[in-house]
Amino acid sequence: MSDKKKIERVIWIVLDSVGMGEAPDAADFDDVGTNTIGHVAQKHGGLHLPNMVKLGIGNIDGMRYLDRCDNPTGCYGKMREKSNGKDTTIGHWEMTGIYSPKRFPTYPDGFPAEIIDELIVTAKLPGILGNKVASGTEIIKELGDEHMATKKPIVYTSADSVFQIACHEEIYPPQKLYELCQTARQILCGENEVARVIARPFIGNNAKEGFTRTANRRDFSKKPSEDNLLGRMKKSGQNVAGVGKIEDIFAGVGITHSVHTKDNMDGMDKTLEYMDTIEKGLIFTNLVEFDSKWGHRNDYEGYANGLEAFDKRLIEVLDKMRETDLLMIDADHGCDPTTKGTDHTREFVPLLVYGKGIRQNINLGTRQSFADAGETVAQIFGVGPLPLGTGFLAEIM
Repeated sequence: MSDKKKIERVIWIVLDSVGMGEAPDAADFDDVGTNTIGHVAQKHGGLHLPNMVKLGIGNIDGMRYLDRCDNPTGCYGKMREKSNGKDTTIGHWEMTGIYSPKRFPTYPDGFPAEIIDELIVTAKLPGILGNKVASGTEIIKELGDEHMATKKPIVYTSADSVFQIACHEEIYPPQKLYELCQTARQILCGENEVARVIARPFIGNNAKEGFTRTANRRDFSKKPSEDNLLGRMKKSGQNVAGVGKIEDIFAGVGITHSVHTKDNMDGMDKTLEYMDTIEKGLIFTNLVEFDSKWGHRNDYEGYANGLEAFDKRLIEVLDKMRETDLLMIDADHGCDPTTKGTDHTREFVPLLVYGKGIRQNINLGTRQSFADAGETVAQIFGVGPLPLGTGFLAEIM
């Protein structure tokens, strides 16, 4: 495949939160010493990831506790985030060429009264519960019974720029909760324009028996600039199929096809289905469970099992790839489940690139922006240069 125009389809899989070691500015984010995949492997007693190892994940400069491969079939490297943040939105946006020099606002003491009061009045609520930094599973355990008795939504946040609303599905059916989140999204503007408003539906009879969050989560992101990889591809008439929360992260900008998912395995199922139906363009997948289910809950065993489960499914993608396909695997930030706290961590992220017609065993080194991945895709589809990023297509062709 000597002609870059012969790459007709890119399958891009984001392993949400799978960082690989503290970034040079980790101290600015209180993240010194973090290493998501390295610490998970260390604590678990190693990781069995034969398919990613074959692509070269263990050969990445600075990768710890993963096996190296003598002759990787893929190209490999790591990427440093240029934007000022460590959250899902900023990470994904940067991948597509958007630079965010300012961090989104966070609320360690809860949201200002004027925001909460406006939400109560506009949405005609009986009030709200919570309004503090909390774990999503713990706050529904704490306030779920009161929520069911009073019908007051549970509002909470984290160290990230998020406004989260948890409601029982029998009290607020998912569609009603989504409408409430859209109202909050409109209120949270100006200096209070958080990165995401997140709907967190749950089920269960009471706290004693246990409440369970459902797969009906939805994210309502701040709308990004349309001058990014996805927007340019859509404008030029090309397919951009989002799997998982990709559509939510980009507030629909640049998306031509979209499907939400229940978990990582469903995300892999939907990716494979799109590979059967989307002949050309970009299939862009986010696998969120690494972050939401294991990283934020300090569950390194679940994280390890999730990585090994993904690696098993990866062979299905590799087997289905055509001569004109390119696979790219990376992450959007870290979320080290072995260190203090439960929040995202400022880390380098791994980068794996594979195609049946591209070069093998190429060390792409340390990329200075997540946007290098997006700029490479832009080069493939003729929509670059993006506002940010240095592509590496010439290195792999």
